[in-house]
Amino acid sequence: MHLPVRILTDREFDVLGFGTNAVDFLITVPRFPDFASKIELNEYVRAAGGEIASSMVGMQRLGARTSYAGTFGDDDAGRFGWLSLEDEGVDLTYSRAVDGAATQIAFIVIDENSGERTVIWKRDSRLSVPAHDAPVDAVSRCSILHMTPHDTAACIRLAESARKAGTVVSLDIDNVFNGIEMLLPLVDILITSSEFPKKFLGISDTKEALTVLQQRYRNALVGMTLGERGSAMYCGGEYLESPGFAVPGGCKDTTGAGDAFRTGLLYGLLRNKPLEVAAKMANSVAALKCRSVGARTALPTGAELEAFLKKL
Repeated sequence: MHLPVRILTDREFDVLGFGTNAVDFLITVPRFPDFASKIELNEYVRAAGGEIASSMVGMQRLGARTSYAGTFGDDDAGRFGWLSLEDEGVDLTYSRAVDGAATQIAFIVIDENSGERTVIWKRDSRLSVPAHDAPVDAVSRCSILHMTPHDTAACIRLAESARKAGTVVSLDIDNVFNGIEMLLPLVDILITSSEFPKKFLGISDTKEALTVLQQRYRNALVGMTLGERGSAMYCGGEYLESPGFAVPGGCKDTTGAGDAFRTGLLYGLLRNKPLEVAAKMANSVAALKCRSVGARTALPTGAELEAFLKKL
């Protein structure tokens, strides 16, 4: 089974990312602390993150050509985040620093035993992109437009432009945003977190939720990340489950695993792989990401991904 929409491959960029970037402070603890308690941390690191920025880095490492359109604060964290993308070779033509704004940050507490994390985050409202500032000129330069819907009105404008340009629209969503009902029908590839359908539809069953989303919004592909269990997808009336894989050396941190999944999926679809193979690639990238602390630290190269797939 293949994605039932054509991905044009003659564009300057394989993927244009529009949405979040962040700087994460990752704190590893022996166990998650009880309420009103104290616990000594094992270690902490500062690392660049954010859903879309991390996915662009992941795609770039695999060998894709990427551009990131996003806003940074004009603070030290913003400079750190900007350089983290520049150093990876991600194009930043459509990104900008906002005077007086603070870059989005997150404090992430990681349980040493499981690698599971709890995220505490803050996004400065001045980082928001209004619809009239959406980088519509960039849409025709990419094969896939990949977004998070934090600035929903801007996303709608970009998705509408993408439809006219023949650009495939991909959406990473884990929460309900104002205006989302207007955006979802414009999306070709919709990948949700496991919690989103319950919040949005009131449906807990995975297969039922994906079926309802696809029938209601007519997306070409609807999928859901399921943590260590892998993922599920619904496309062309068919339901597909793909198992997760063990993390080589054990799971150190799940931060950014969903972003890594989307990285592998989009990369597989760009290479015209069947959905079953693209899902396997997506789960593999997610597993490899969890080898180290940080959303991007262990994102694999193309060679690493190929070597991992050969061992499965």
